[in-house]
Amino acid sequence: MISKSRLNRIITLALPIIGGMVSQNVLNLVDTAMVGTLGDAALAAVGMGSFANFFCQALILGISTGVQATSSRRKGEGKIDLMATPLNTGLVIVLVCGALLTLVLYQVIPFLYPFLNSDPNVVAFGAPYLQIRVLAIVFVGMNFAFRGYFNGVDLPKVYMATLITMHISNLLLNYLLIFGNFGFPKLGVSGAALGTTLATAFGSLVYFFYALKLARKNGFLKELPTIKEITSMIKLSLPSGIQQMFFAAGFTALYWIIGQIGTRELAASNVLVNLILICVLPGLGLGIASASLVGQALGNGNPDDAEAWAWDVVKVGGAFLAVASLPLILPPQLLLAIFIHDPITLELATLPVRVAGATICIDAAGLILLNSLAGAGDTKTVMFVSIFLQWFLFLPLAYLLGPFLGGSLLTIWVLHVGYRSLQALIFGILWKRGKWKGISV
Repeated sequence: MISKSRLNRIITLALPIIGGMVSQNVLNLVDTAMVGTLGDAALAAVGMGSFANFFCQALILGISTGVQATSSRRKGEGKIDLMATPLNTGLVIVLVCGALLTLVLYQVIPFLYPFLNSDPNVVAFGAPYLQIRVLAIVFVGMNFAFRGYFNGVDLPKVYMATLITMHISNLLLNYLLIFGNFGFPKLGVSGAALGTTLATAFGSLVYFFYALKLARKNGFLKELPTIKEITSMIKLSLPSGIQQMFFAAGFTALYWIIGQIGTRELAASNVLVNLILICVLPGLGLGIASASLVGQALGNGNPDDAEAWAWDVVKVGGAFLAVASLPLILPPQLLLAIFIHDPITLELATLPVRVAGATICIDAAGLILLNSLAGAGDTKTVMFVSIFLQWFLFLPLAYLLGPFLGGSLLTIWVLHVGYRSLQALIFGILWKRGKWKGISV
């Protein structure tokens, strides 16, 4: 059982994070519904482009883990005036690396995108979409650095408020730019990309406003980071960035594998992933909360309490996700029909979404333990386990049993939930062994 005080602490920290993430994915679903009216090729292009964009920016997203782990440790150590110095370091790294990454990617996308999908209609929609999305890499990196700081120092309401503001603006911009409403140009799929890019930049401005208001006393923008601080932050963040990059590349490869089966299957997968994310991301939100609790307990010099926090969050996550997954297990056609208008595509998505819904609790436990390990500074272990299971087990089997041997979308999704369950088991064993307790940040 979890004590009332610990349960309240978890809920107080996690609920704003979950609220922000759920709002993000509700609006993603609305966005998907808008694009879905443009046809299967447009829907497939946005799905492929979104994960390709995730891959393009994933390396820089690891900065969130480094900032959160370091800021939460400083809070636990009582170094209140230094809590925001990791944020300064993260922003400098993002500004330099993100700008260079954007410059290169924008030029090469038209040449590389056709390798992701052979359907000329998908390519025609997807390449311009991805080019516009990569223009936001610097802003995305900044937002993740801010996210790591505010969640690490127990200010998750800032994250929630900023994310909700950003995604409402994204929804409005997409409504205007996809369909050309109220005199705006009708840009279709490219309008969806432009709306997201502009909303992301607006989110960075909102974060800066909150940081100037709440974090100046904690060292925000007081001085430039030292070379030692930059090097330390890169060492801590890079494994997480590499792990996310391979994870994103793996999903892009998965979309390619599914695309070999058919465009209908690819369109169904885009909707399927978005529906699953809206259920499983509360588990990720709880994982981010657990990372803060673990980091602060380690900063206080209490590793046993840090271990207990993660298990307590897993218990809360299991109960929460058991309820959240019900719409995917019970007749999912009611949800799927909002986004998929082709009856054959609708039928293809029905069983896979049920399979995924039945195992979301296990996946959420894995996400919580993954983030707990990262919050303790054990980012290298997380990287190696995640990459090995995805790239050396799941993806080869998905290709072999999928397009190569004539398997279906359901076959691939059963393999996916199997690999995620195995990953959760391994992270549970690693957390129990406790080697992470001796890591210094």
